[in-house]
Amino acid sequence: MHQAAHTHGGHEAAYESGWARWLYATNHKDIGTLYLWFAFAMFLTGGVMALCIRAELFQPGLQFWQPEFFNQLTTLHGIIMVFGAIMPAFTGLANWMLPLMLGAPDMAFARMNNWSFWLLPPAAALLLISLFVPGGAPAGGWTLYPPLSAQAGMGMDLAIFSIHLLGLSSIMGSINIITTILNMRAPGMTMLKMPLFAWTSLVTAYLLIAVAPVLAGAVTMLLTDRHFGTHFFSAAGGGDPVLFQHIFWFFGHPEVYIMALPAFGIVSQIIPTFARKPLFGYVSMVYATCSIAILSFMVWGHHMFAVGMPATAQLFFMFLTMLIAVPTGVKVFNWIATMWQGSMTFETPMLFAIGFVCLFTVGGFSGLVLSIAPVDTQMQDTYYVVAHFHYVLVAGALFSLFAAVYYWLPKWTGYMYHEGRGKFHFWWSMVWFNVTFFPMHFLGLAGMPRRIPDYALQFTSFNSIASVGAFCFGLGQLLFLYNVIHTIRGGVGPAPARPWEGGNTLEWEVPSPAPHHTWESPPDLTTVRRGLIAQAVEHEGESDEPKSENRA
Repeated sequence: MHQAAHTHGGHEAAYESGWARWLYATNHKDIGTLYLWFAFAMFLTGGVMALCIRAELFQPGLQFWQPEFFNQLTTLHGIIMVFGAIMPAFTGLANWMLPLMLGAPDMAFARMNNWSFWLLPPAAALLLISLFVPGGAPAGGWTLYPPLSAQAGMGMDLAIFSIHLLGLSSIMGSINIITTILNMRAPGMTMLKMPLFAWTSLVTAYLLIAVAPVLAGAVTMLLTDRHFGTHFFSAAGGGDPVLFQHIFWFFGHPEVYIMALPAFGIVSQIIPTFARKPLFGYVSMVYATCSIAILSFMVWGHHMFAVGMPATAQLFFMFLTMLIAVPTGVKVFNWIATMWQGSMTFETPMLFAIGFVCLFTVGGFSGLVLSIAPVDTQMQDTYYVVAHFHYVLVAGALFSLFAAVYYWLPKWTGYMYHEGRGKFHFWWSMVWFNVTFFPMHFLGLAGMPRRIPDYALQFTSFNSIASVGAFCFGLGQLLFLYNVIHTIRGGVGPAPARPWEGGNTLEWEVPSPAPHHTWESPPDLTTVRRGLIAQAVEHEGESDEPKSENRA
């Protein structure tokens, strides 16, 4: 095998080069890079499916696809975006950044880290192959509700195995994240002094370990219903299809926060940097993160108001769902308070972070509307729901990921990206995202159901606008790809170790690009404390005794 070498801190470090470097990767930066490129490839794949959907919906009548294939597109688009794009992207960021931010040499279990990534490509292949088997891909929506999923062709079996692999990968990645954060922090960095991205990654990892096996159980029961004569979800055999919905949404609602919490962490790193102020209310942000995670286990029933539920249960789920607005509101308040009277500048990461705060809040408010049981009964399975979760997941998860890439790209590549093109990418995405998804609120309020390839004439105008917006939004992401590749090839020049004046976390203490091996020796206490004091999570003269965690 070929080997490459570099010098860092007086040490010669050797590592594999060529394909072996990536296949046998145990370095957290290499694995993070693999995750991020995989997620982007899946984002483009799911995005092309979304454009196929919007092309069909540009005008009423069947234009390009038969209804069966249209349903397969909507199903695969959802599964690929959730499990193939957003979740791996956040795991990739955690791999790249957590050891750097915590002062750790690598993730705790390097070989398991390798495995957790390399389970993803076969899982993605299974999903895509399902398009070409008899009966086609799953067509019952990303929620895989029976009886549709129980009656589908072998594409459903491939999807079930794919979900098993994806879940296994997520659990292994989560074990790594938890162990790294709990055991490998730099001296002096107590739990309540960690960067908030580490906190949100930690809580997300716990959530994943708790709910991924629940989904695995549900799809395994579905598999045995399909092939081994059980009747868990078959009403004809004494089972109950609604049971699947309960199990699925016990997984599904925490899953929403699995995709949102890391975004909160990223934005909580970026806004203080570009406001040149410490994060307002750090401790309340930590408690809000934990509160959201705990509440997410108690609200699954709000996805099922329309299936028939006792009024008491509806009230329980309704009020608990509304309660989530409190810790979420704390976060939004703290981000705004951080920016208040700060010396703000508006580089591309900051623009995407502010865009996230604005659009995620819109998505949060439409979620509050849907939490009201009688309103939800009207809105169930309409385009209002589609608009709501795209404001949460596209503007939430995706915008925060763009922000993260622009923020840390100089550290990853050693070069600065082109600021003008980055800002153009933001404004292009901001405008066309809203053109695409805001009209869907009106479509839903007017009663247009989701997952249909054809619609009544009165829905034409808003659908045409949404389709034009989707194609323009998709086109803008090619600019993002160009920006990243241009930066990797040299960008507009070398990046300093600390390209952002307000960056005070440990990753900015290492050179740019980050050497293959970093923090082989833990950062000294002086370096750690300098950053903690700048972030206002520690004060001058404060000791590292446990009492330091008693800050208000």
